[in-house]
Amino acid sequence: MPTPALDVQAAREPTRPAVPPLAPDRPPRPRPSRPAGRPRAWRRWISPLAVVVIWQIASGTGLLSEDLLAGPTTIAATTVDLVTSGTLPTAIAVSLQRVAAGFVLGGLASVLLALVAGLSRAGENAVDPLMQMLRALPFFGLIPLFILWFGIGETPKVTLVALAVSFPLYLNTFAGVRGVDGKLAELARTLKLGRAALIRHIVLPGALPQTLVGLRQSLGVAWLALIVAEQVNADAGLGYMINDAREFLRTDVIVVGLLVYSALGLLTDAVVRLLERRALSWRRGFLAE
Repeated sequence: MPTPALDVQAAREPTRPAVPPLAPDRPPRPRPSRPAGRPRAWRRWISPLAVVVIWQIASGTGLLSEDLLAGPTTIAATTVDLVTSGTLPTAIAVSLQRVAAGFVLGGLASVLLALVAGLSRAGENAVDPLMQMLRALPFFGLIPLFILWFGIGETPKVTLVALAVSFPLYLNTFAGVRGVDGKLAELARTLKLGRAALIRHIVLPGALPQTLVGLRQSLGVAWLALIVAEQVNADAGLGYMINDAREFLRTDVIVVGLLVYSALGLLTDAVVRLLERRALSWRRGFLAE
C-alpha cells in the first residue's frame, strides 16, 4: 500500500493535459512549373541582337566604313534585291545540287568502307591506312590536281565535297561498328544469322548513334568545302556570287552569301538532329539544366 506522504504529494501535483498526437506532415503542394526551354529561348538571342545593334550603330555613325563592312540595314536591302531579281534563289539551288551530289557520293563510299574496315581485321588493314593517309592531306590543296584530272566543270567541285564528307563519316561509322557489343554477335551466331542479316539487324542499329554524329560533322565540312570549290572557275552558285561581288567591292553581297552559307548549314544540321531524335527515340540521355 502507498504511504500517506506519497499520496499527499501526488494529490498536490497538477494534472498535465494529454498531448495530442502529431499530425502527419502533408506533402507540399507542387508549384506550377514553367515549361522548360521558354526562359532560355529568348536569352539565346540577346548576344546576337546586341552585336547587330552595335554593328548598325557603328555603321550609321561612320565608325565602320561601308567599304570595309556594310551595315545590317544595307545588307537587308541587298538581300531583298537579290531575292526579287532571282539571283539568290538560283545561286542557292546550284549550291544545294553540288552539296547533295557530293554528300551522297562521299557518304555512301565512307559508310561502305567503314563497314569493310570495321567487320574484319583484313578489311581494316586494307582500308584504314589509306583513309588515314588521305585524311592527313590538305584536300583544299588538291583543287589544282582535280582540275587537271576532271577539268573545270562540276566534277572537281562535287569530288572535293565528296572527299571532305567522307572522312568524318568514315571515322565515326568505323568507331560505331567496333563499339557494337560482342555479345550481340554471339547471339547472332546462336540464331544462325547470315552476314547480311547480322549487318542489318545488329551492326547498323548498334553503330547508328555514332554514325549520326559523323553525319552532322560531315554536313558542316561539306559547306566549308563548297565555299572553296565554288571559288574556282565557277559560273553559278553562292561562291560565284561572292567572288563576283569581291571584284566590285560589294561587301553587302559578300556578307549575304556568307549568311546564306551559315543558314543552310544550320538548316541541314537541324534536319539531322530531327532525324536523330526520331531514330534514337529509345535512348534517354542525360540533360543537365
